[in-house]
Amino acid sequence: MYGASVPVLRHGLQNLRAILAKAVAFSDSKKVASEVIAGSRLAIDMVPLSKQVQIACDTAKGCGARLSGVENPSFADDEKTLQELLQRVDKTLAFLEQLSPEQFAGSEDKAIQLNFPSITLNFNGQDYLQQFVLPNFYFHVSTAYGILRHIGVDIGKKDYLGAIGGV
Repeated sequence: MYGASVPVLRHGLQNLRAILAKAVAFSDSKKVASEVIAGSRLAIDMVPLSKQVQIACDTAKGCGARLSGVENPSFADDEKTLQELLQRVDKTLAFLEQLSPEQFAGSEDKAIQLNFPSITLNFNGQDYLQQFVLPNFYFHVSTAYGILRHIGVDIGKKDYLGAIGGV
């Protein structure tokens, strides 16, 4: 469970961090306020880049916490700039790096309950990871990528995928 979650989430967050860093360079070169980019959306009824990053980070740290049995750190959702979003990703990566494979032993059968305002979801650990965490994480990372690509940040599939296959 550790191998199917933490390294995968760390890789995705490292790639998200890299595309956010490119967004900072874009912001500087185009003289577009960082807050404007952080508030950008693909569609009017979608949440902005800042929320996409916050949700991706929350999904990753929540997974690590729930499956390992440690307390889920609480991060205020107050990031308004690209630099603050980079710090959010860094805090999430630092949390995940503290977790060990041993903490995940037996977590595939662990009962996981998620309470949302309109629904409660119940999973075992494996279904939580496969049916909720990974699809939700990749949705928000992909949407963050899409927002940045849409506004003109020079990123491509290689940036989204990051280092793969030993390269």
